Amino acid sequence: MNIKNAQLIVDTWIKEHGVRYFNELTNMAQLTEEVGEVARIIARRYGEQSEKESDKNKDLGEELADVVFVVLCLANQTGIDLQAAFDKKMDIKTERDHDRHHNNKKLK
Repeated sequence: MNIKNAQLIVDTWIKEHGVRYFNELTNMAQLTEEVGEVARIIARRYGEQSEKESDKNKDLGEELADVVFVVLCLANQTGIDLQAAFDKKMDIKTERDHDRHHNNKKLK
């Protein structure tokens, strides 16, 4: 599935199940909350913090999907073609960063 299709799926879901989009500020707060949940899992599972028993069953994939869902909502409600924006960003990063990363001694 590409990003454009994902945006359409989210838009359809919102219209059929969600009544309407939350406003942009509410979605921004939700995005922050979801990113925090991802950070908590990463910090405890892969970082130096100990993982609490209540965190051991948390699904990182599910939390990342929550982040993607809210990002798609924000793109839809602000009129952003996220596929086009992502493609453009990848072109920019490819041109700008190819040699930079290959020449980075820290990455060898």
